[in-house]
Formats: sequence, structure tokens, C-alpha cells
Amino acid sequence: MTALFAQISDLHLDGTVRATDRARRVVGYLNGLARPVDAVLVTGDIADHGTEAEYEEAARLFATMSVPVLPCPGNHDVRGPYRKALLDEEPVGGPINRRHRVAGVTVLLVDGTVPAQGHGYVDDETIAWLEEQLRDPSPTLIALHHPPVRIHEPSLDKILLHSPDRLEALVAAHPQVIAVLTGHAHTAAASTFAGRPLVIAPAVTYALRMPWEGGDIRNWDQPPGVAFHVIDDSRIITHFRVA
Repeated sequence: MTALFAQISDLHLDGTVRATDRARRVVGYLNGLARPVDAVLVTGDIADHGTEAEYEEAARLFATMSVPVLPCPGNHDVRGPYRKALLDEEPVGGPINRRHRVAGVTVLLVDGTVPAQGHGYVDDETIAWLEEQLRDPSPTLIALHHPPVRIHEPSLDKILLHSPDRLEALVAAHPQVIAVLTGHAHTAAASTFAGRPLVIAPAVTYALRMPWEGGDIRNWDQPPGVAFHVIDDSRIITHFRVA
């Protein structure tokens, strides 16, 4: 089994020409691949202010893609407008968790957001949902917005996934989990979590400068980034690109 996923993150669509152009640039790049990916994962902060208009723009943009687009929310996203304008669902409360089966891989899209807060937390409802989904022993990717490990940038490290041990215990107990995929950090990065690969996607809107680089924390000039994940049986190989 070999599957190919693209992961994009942190579009922060806000109605400005800059945000729209960068998002369109990424979509155009992905649509022009010689071999289409099996799906595009979007790991949160799709909108910047969480308005219906921002999600309507995202829906129009995603509709131009020829492959499935699988989103999960980030801390800038607002569940009601997200459900209504992006998912065409009733704007009810509660976490937005979704399961998909793509190219032989189960993809669990986790809502680890805390309404009106910058940090993340996997609540009891989502933990129970994950436990139920992980009864399926097929190869699985878990995707959510907030990284569960330190990034080593002080301001960002305050708003990571709180109480990550809740998720860590689940991942450790289920060997079918190939990797955990996140966004939020605005920098391409890799680590381990519960003994599995942890891959952090670069952002579409701007890149994070780390303390040792100097300068403004936000690098507005770096091109938008994409992560490609090749799943070969139980192994993930990730390639980072700019669009």
C-alpha cells in the first residue's frame, strides 16, 4: 500500500488580496502536480477571524481542487460559521471530529481547539471518539492543529496542545497510528510523539522565524509551504516544498 497526501495549514483567509493570492498559489501548485495526491489535509486556521465570509471563500477555493480536501479546525476557526459555510452543516456546538478512509489509510481529523483560546486541548468527547475510531486496526494518521511538543519559540510554546499526555497515551496504545500531523507553528518541523513521527506542516500565510534567526518573528516574504506525506505500509516519508 502506497498513499500520497498533501498537507497545508494556516491559510488565515481574511478577505485580503495577499491571503487569497497565497492560498490560490498553493492550490494551483497542487492542481498542477504530475501525479495527483490522494487527498489534501488542511490542519486548521483556515479563516483568520472565523467569519462565514472567510469560510465561503475557503469553500470556493477547495471546490477548485480535483481531489478530496479534508479540513480540521484551528484556534482562529469558529465552529458555528465553520460548520455552516465550509461543511454545509447545522452550526451546532461541540468538537468537529471527522474520520475518512483514503487510499487504504484511515485519517482521523481531530478538533483540539478551545473556543476563544489560543492553546489546544483534546477534551473528553474527543478522547472517547478517538478510542472508538482506533478500534479499527488499519493504518491510521491523526491530524490536528496544535503540536503536542515544544517548538522552542517562547511565544508559540505558550499556546500549544495542553495536557498532551491524554493524546499520547492513546497513540502509544495503538500501533496502527503511523504518525501525528499538525500545523499552528508556521514552520516545517519534525519530532516524535508517543514513539511515532510527529510532522508539523509549514504555513500558507507566513513563516515563523526562530529565535536563533533574529529579526521579526513573522517572515512575510517566505513562499507558502506544503508537506507531502508518502505512506508506504506502516512508514511515513515527508517531503517539504514551497509553492
